[in-house]
Amino acid sequence: MRILFLAFALIFLSLNSEQVLAQNKVDNLRPYDQNGINVFEAPKDTTTDFDGIKVKFGAGFTQSFQGLKHKNKEGGLSKITPGFNTANANLFMDVQLADGIRLNLTSYLSSRHHNETWVKGGYIQFDKLPFKGQMWDDIMKLTTIRIGHMEINYGDQHFRRSDGGHTIYNPFVENYIMDAFTTEIGGEVLVRKHGLFGLVGVSNGMIKGNIDSLVATAQDDNIHKSPAIYFKAGFDKQLTELVRVRVAASYYTDKSSGGQTLYGGDRTGSNYFMAMEKSGGTYAANAFSGRLNPGFTKKVDAFQLNGFVKAQGLELFGTYEIAQGRTKNETTDRKARQYAMDAVYRFGKTENLFLGVRYNAVKARLADVPVIGTNLPINYTNAINVDRIAYGAGWFLTRNILLKGEYVKQQFKNLPVADYRNGGEFSGYVVQAVVGF
Repeated sequence: MRILFLAFALIFLSLNSEQVLAQNKVDNLRPYDQNGINVFEAPKDTTTDFDGIKVKFGAGFTQSFQGLKHKNKEGGLSKITPGFNTANANLFMDVQLADGIRLNLTSYLSSRHHNETWVKGGYIQFDKLPFKGQMWDDIMKLTTIRIGHMEINYGDQHFRRSDGGHTIYNPFVENYIMDAFTTEIGGEVLVRKHGLFGLVGVSNGMIKGNIDSLVATAQDDNIHKSPAIYFKAGFDKQLTELVRVRVAASYYTDKSSGGQTLYGGDRTGSNYFMAMEKSGGTYAANAFSGRLNPGFTKKVDAFQLNGFVKAQGLELFGTYEIAQGRTKNETTDRKARQYAMDAVYRFGKTENLFLGVRYNAVKARLADVPVIGTNLPINYTNAINVDRIAYGAGWFLTRNILLKGEYVKQQFKNLPVADYRNGGEFSGYVVQAVVGF
């Protein structure tokens, strides 16, 4: 009931968003509505005026209707029929604390993996420092600093993904098969000048705080927890009035973690409910349908290369990613590789209509796991393949309200016979009604 009341209150604010934004302006904030599409790092503006603390609330709501079908060789899959999925909702609180200093707190009000309200994370962003001196002013004209428990800036795909109820940036329904997204405790320093940018970040390498000692295993006696270190560099510029180009390369490394989740850090869940899941499971327990987590929980090295071109209404976004790592019960690293390409055409007076297609493929070697009820393991001696083709379309009724739909087909290949996904595939449609402000 409290969530329902809050939802009505936030929708009221959305309908009066022009007044709300005029009264509560927060600087250097990526908009949560249509204006935030194709914005990557938060904008940088140091010519700001501060006349007191300002608080701005925003939200993201998504209601899905799903019509997917799935099959495999052995059967035993969940019986799914067309119907509404659990509604997802996010709450954003952004605070202008001082001149050039803002705070963000993001909460998940409702999601597939957690139905209760809980906090995603929060951070403080510095675009100015409260130090006097021309040297500090000159440094901060180019520099942005973030500190907190936050979504780390590895790769560019996380800027285009669906995050719980906030799905307005994603021209498709679901994220990548291998979803590089996590929240960690740390800090980032970003420097930008003349279209060039570079970032360095350090975090605890885990999705939450952890002061526990690591436990040695027969395969790995290293009980030292290492920080995660990540780098990003690239070029992003509007070359002409109609053409924008962005290229970015990211690298993330964590040599010894107590629970690394670079490919399993989403705590809200997939937008394909129960697709390719066994019968008898719950939505929460099977929250990541359609995704593939390579399971690099102790050690990971990952590299992601992204390219983005927008020429008038046509935008192309591509990803090449390679990663390797292992669990604490393995002695050798395994590898995973991912490719993806989006082609989206936006049209209409305000680009309020769009059509798109995405191809995504993953090839990965998984860790051997025991078969439940037996002492026999599933041996992944060969890399498995998962590929997906998705066709999307959308209509922004206003810059805050989006109706979008997708037809998807995903296949699982080269899996061992003991894996229930052997010979598996799912296909069908998902329609989403989205609000973001």
